[in-house]
Amino acid sequence: MAKKKKAKKKASKSSSSVAVDMHVLDRLYLVIDSRKGADPDTSYTARLFSRGRQQIAKKLGEEAVEALIEGVRGDKVKLVGESADVLYHLLTLWAATGVKPAAVWDELARREGLSGIAEKASRAN
Repeated sequence: MAKKKKAKKKASKSSSSVAVDMHVLDRLYLVIDSRKGADPDTSYTARLFSRGRQQIAKKLGEEAVEALIEGVRGDKVKLVGESADVLYHLLTLWAATGVKPAAVWDELARREGLSGIAEKASRAN
């Protein structure tokens, strides 16, 4: 019985696609990036790209303020929605500027375990 479970587990693991192993933010980034050059009339993301980085950055700022407001209000449901909007627009800005999520993940990993105070001090030099 144990062999069957192990074999089944191994089979399902080997048949999984790369997309399943990717984080949702990595998958979202790929979708966003694929919208470059798409029809702005049929894709909100393509519309953002057609308006340029400044407009994408402006929209990110607007969404960040909305998330901030919901955080101060303490409305968890609305904060979740606004947080998703912030992340989407941040990933769109990354795609517009050629920043890959892996570069940000690497920077976060580099900072992991560092004191925030020490990390900020290291950037000041």
